Amino acid sequence: MKIILTHEVSGLGAAGDVVDVKDGYARNYLIPRNFAIRWTKGGEKDVEQIRRARKIHEIQTIEQANQVKAQLEGVKVRLAVRSGDAGRLFGSVTPADVASAIKASGGPEVDKRRIELGSPIKTLGSHETSVRLHPEVAAKVNIEVVAA
Repeated sequence: MKIILTHEVSGLGAAGDVVDVKDGYARNYLIPRNFAIRWTKGGEKDVEQIRRARKIHEIQTIEQANQVKAQLEGVKVRLAVRSGDAGRLFGSVTPADVASAIKASGGPEVDKRRIELGSPIKTLGSHETSVRLHPEVAAKVNIEVVAA
């Protein structure tokens, strides 16, 4: 099935790309989560709009990405969450939580879709996450999860 990506999908492509995927993957995952729309001849106009919007929001050069990377790696990020007695969280830390914690700690504004959590954060302590700033540049951010 041919689809047009509306958001960046790891391992598949960036917003505005037209890709071929299996029917079930498109119907059951990408389209319901608004990561993609079906490809149509009329949808070609949407591709240009999506690409223009992506260019406005994305970091254009590797130099800009390296500057943002230096800012991110220099910030101490603390995230206060509710937890139980044994240090387990009620729920888990989401990429949106991480993005707001980075902003609150004085770091640059980061799109939540660029934050890659290796596994769900469900315990207190120090955790490392990756922020994909550019296809060639990723920043490692240490997050200190503390009890609220």
